[in-house]
Amino acid sequence: MREITRQLARIYSRLGQRGAIFGMAINDVYALDNDLVVMTADLATLSGMDRYVKTAAPYRFINAGIAEQNLVGMAAGLAAEGLRPIVTTYATFLTMRACEQIRHFMGYMSLPIVAIGSGAGLSQGFAGNTHYTIEDISMMRAIPNIKIFSPADAASAVKLFELSMETREPIYMRLTGGMNMPMVYTEDAPFGFGGSNIIREGKDISILATGTMVYNAVKVADLLQEKGISVQVVDMYSIKPIDSQLISKVMNQSLIVTLEEHSKIGGLGAAVAEEISSVPHMCRLLRLGISDRFDLAGDYEFLLTQNRLMPEQIVEDITKAWDELV
Repeated sequence: MREITRQLARIYSRLGQRGAIFGMAINDVYALDNDLVVMTADLATLSGMDRYVKTAAPYRFINAGIAEQNLVGMAAGLAAEGLRPIVTTYATFLTMRACEQIRHFMGYMSLPIVAIGSGAGLSQGFAGNTHYTIEDISMMRAIPNIKIFSPADAASAVKLFELSMETREPIYMRLTGGMNMPMVYTEDAPFGFGGSNIIREGKDISILATGTMVYNAVKVADLLQEKGISVQVVDMYSIKPIDSQLISKVMNQSLIVTLEEHSKIGGLGAAVAEEISSVPHMCRLLRLGISDRFDLAGDYEFLLTQNRLMPEQIVEDITKAWDELV
């Protein structure tokens, strides 16, 4: 995998997760793996694939049109013949419209398809609830054999994409945020299946965050530090398998907070709750995420505010839970 530098992280940040993968990294990956086939459901240009499609490998590209079930079905056939298909479209359509195909071909048959869902969470803004993806982690977690990555920024998205291409296993990558995405990683860091990265050390509270919320978690830690509360921030980029060792280590703290741009039901918070439920003396767990409802449409910041996912709101909710403990 390539090394993250500050300069490269800035370039990727401008492009966002989707642009960094399909506008830049995909071309380098193809140069090393000629079995690669990139497939999309009518989202090539919006995914930044023009360079790949027009110059790098036009004969290794398939546009299935707005037919996500066919997209995954064709990818399964190619994977069964030894090729390396990558399928991508908006996360809401990939995981829900093609859920049965993902279950059968990626789960049951364990075909090595890398499925990349873009625009996950609330980043689709005014497109509304048909385009918000708040259930994908819970759906994909329930399917056996599928590994799930949820990168914190564009640089880590490229690292996890390259890691995905080093194995022949079914993988779902959840891309959040848009262009000009805030940077979490400005230097190289290790990434692996079932791993996590400590972004900031702290001794009182651990915030286990994923996707776009990792950056917000760092801002929250800064604000809580002003209140005299020391906060550890962990990037839980691997949702399945999850970093069980890290979770067991942070359980000696008084409060664990999970933070995600996903429904509170079935996502990162639920996965952490499942891990700590087997321990006789559990610590307090505060799960923050998207509420169990369909939101009013609006811009991204408005949608985060509705779900109390802006840093100042997160600080309020954590402080309340902390005050109940001390």
